[in-house]
Amino acid sequence: MAYAFFDTAFGPCGIAWNGTAVTAMHLPEADRSAAEARMARAGAAAGDGGVPAEIARVIADLRRYFDGEEVDFSAVALDLSEASDALRQVYEETRRVGWGHTVTYGEIARRIGSPAAARFVGRAMAMNPVPIIVPCHRVLASGDKLGGFSAFGGTVQKERLLVLERTRLPL
Repeated sequence: MAYAFFDTAFGPCGIAWNGTAVTAMHLPEADRSAAEARMARAGAAAGDGGVPAEIARVIADLRRYFDGEEVDFSAVALDLSEASDALRQVYEETRRVGWGHTVTYGEIARRIGSPAAARFVGRAMAMNPVPIIVPCHRVLASGDKLGGFSAFGGTVQKERLLVLERTRLPL
C-alpha cells in the first residue's frame, strides 16, 4: 500500500492505494506530521513509484470537492478487503447518499435489511477508512442531529463538509 499527501482548501489530505484502488483517505489533521503518523500506523508507505493515473484523478476530484464543486465519487475503485462483509455492505449503501443529502444511521440500517443495527452503522461510520468517498459525514443521528465524527475536528469538521455541500442543517 502506498500513500501521498495533497493540498486542498481544507488543508493537506492523505490518500492510500493498493494498485489502482483507494484503501484509505484522510481528512486534514492538526498538522502534516500527525497525518503522516496516521498513514504510517495504517501500514502505508510513501508512494516512491509515483501516483497512478487513476489515483491522480481521485486526488483532482477531491481537490474540486473541497473547493465546493459537486463531485460524484461512486465510481472510485475501493479496496475494502480489510473490512468485514457487514461493514462493506454499510459502506456500499452509504456511497448511494448523494451530494447535499443526508440520511440517519437508522435509515442506513433499514436499507441494508437490519433495522435494529443503527448503532452498528454508527460504529461503521467511525471506522470508515475512506471518508468523502464513502460519505460518512452525510449520515446523521436520529432527529437529524449531527451525531459524532471521528476525523480531526470532530463534528465541527462534519458540519463544515455539510455546509460545503449546501446541505440544509437542522436548527
